[in-house]
Amino acid sequence: METTKKQNYFVWLWNQLKGWPVQNYMLFTFALGFQLALLIQNHFTSVTVITFIGTILGTLCVLAINATKAINGWLGLISAACFIYAGWSAKNYLSIFEQIAYVATLDLPVILAVRSWNNDTKNHLRKFGGKQWLIAIIGTLLVYVISGYLIGKFTNDPRPWIDAVSFAISLTAGVMCFMRYNNQYFWWLASGIFQLILWGVTYAQGDATLAMAINSSIYVINDILAFTVSPWFNSGRKKLGLKKL
Repeated sequence: METTKKQNYFVWLWNQLKGWPVQNYMLFTFALGFQLALLIQNHFTSVTVITFIGTILGTLCVLAINATKAINGWLGLISAACFIYAGWSAKNYLSIFEQIAYVATLDLPVILAVRSWNNDTKNHLRKFGGKQWLIAIIGTLLVYVISGYLIGKFTNDPRPWIDAVSFAISLTAGVMCFMRYNNQYFWWLASGIFQLILWGVTYAQGDATLAMAINSSIYVINDILAFTVSPWFNSGRKKLGLKKL
């Protein structure tokens, strides 16, 4: 009986990859082809291979969140481990804490409530009021200033303030997602842009592969896509026959 339950669980997880908007599948196919081409062009090292695995699973994770599919928890957990390794190798230390924050606010809560997360999320989304906007903006700025100062003072991070702005925005977005606010996507979009800047500068300085910068650009596209096809917003909810927010 226990073996059957485990099999059913994995079958259920696999089925979470189905029923996404077609745009999501198109974006994943593009990301897979692009990242595979980059991997083949580079020397096969632990950093390039682990980064490749992380970017592919990370792309699947954000697309699963976009589609409100609970498999994002496991995808996020595994990709976070890969990105922590990439961040450590590049000395982008706050990107490591960013991934740890994702695990705490996004991945583990979903894994622990994996069977109910889909419907609970789609049917209990919230929108910001003026108070929430103010708290989120002030919180992001405080995290930016404190983390940028500390990481610059106590580590050899060569890009502390770029690292800090990406971390601050991403941390706030993770908390918003945990609390099921659809406004998180404004933060995810900004996070993707600053991650693109961070990893683009890191690549230009010779401390990382181009794959991380490309991955950030894929995240930006996913965030823009979410505004039109995702159940987090009314345009996507209408297509799925869900109640308007």
